[in-house]
Amino acid sequence: MKQRQILFTGIRQLEIVENNLPAPGDGQVLVRTEVSLMSTGTENICFNRLFAPGTHWDNWVKYPFEPGYSTVGVVEAIGPNVSAIKVGDRVAHRRGHASAHVVGQDMCNTVPDAVPAEYAAWSALGRITYNGARQVGFHLGDRVAIVGAGPIGQMTLRWAMACGAEESVMIDSMPKRLDIAKKGGATYTLNANVADVKPQIEELLGMLPDVVADATGHQVVFEAALKLVRTQGRMLLIGDTGTPTEQRLTGDVVCRAISIHGAHDGTTYPDRSRDDIAQLFFRLVSSGRFRMDGMNTHWFSPDQAADAYRLANEARGETMGILFRW
Repeated sequence: MKQRQILFTGIRQLEIVENNLPAPGDGQVLVRTEVSLMSTGTENICFNRLFAPGTHWDNWVKYPFEPGYSTVGVVEAIGPNVSAIKVGDRVAHRRGHASAHVVGQDMCNTVPDAVPAEYAAWSALGRITYNGARQVGFHLGDRVAIVGAGPIGQMTLRWAMACGAEESVMIDSMPKRLDIAKKGGATYTLNANVADVKPQIEELLGMLPDVVADATGHQVVFEAALKLVRTQGRMLLIGDTGTPTEQRLTGDVVCRAISIHGAHDGTTYPDRSRDDIAQLFFRLVSSGRFRMDGMNTHWFSPDQAADAYRLANEARGETMGILFRW
């Protein structure tokens, strides 16, 4: 089968290339892509090369670079020793923006019929933010503040509410993103700079939050966000900055006994596999406990890839889920 694929070939440069895919081998399946989701935070950092030399970003982004890691499609063929998946199954997997892929069956998560492909495409970000929810330990009755209403912040909000948070505040300077947060269950939204919101949060919640999540990936936010955590509260650092050495601790960490919890895509658990997490996400979405309405804002064909990345760069406040329809 022919594969059409989006590749980054340099800083702010991309091409669509054609490849010949091999037949699926032992334990592999051929998946024809329906949709793939742009991870706007990660892919903008990669597209613009917004990271310091020597970071894990610098070691990862080599040209030609394959962007994307959240794809949904239909299984077209299976190789030998494939038992968990059959032809015709709809699956989500962790490969980039392309019309088809040959992938190992262990990389695929079967998508229930009740979950539309455009929601299932969020499963990779669902797992990343599950890691954040698990690491920081959202509790019943928690009061939570989230800084940054982009895709990671939106998904973190939804995990917090699914875990039983009593009240939540989403902080961002982009009104359309705050509107999406309200659909996801945010109790309050603040269109403000994080450095200025402490009095407003205390008035809304009656106290500082038990948990503050920094989902921005911007090093300047970290210091201001620490000041919003209640004494002996928890800080979740889930936005992955390209310049981590510029993030600064403050005296709040020691003097007010704040614990900081980092979370990243690669975190694994002995008691819950990656497929377990994907299936949990799908069940919560299909039941309505994890609300996805309003999360997808823009659709593009692969031939419009340059326009899609231009939009993600130049009109960030107008976008949320940017999807390629294959």
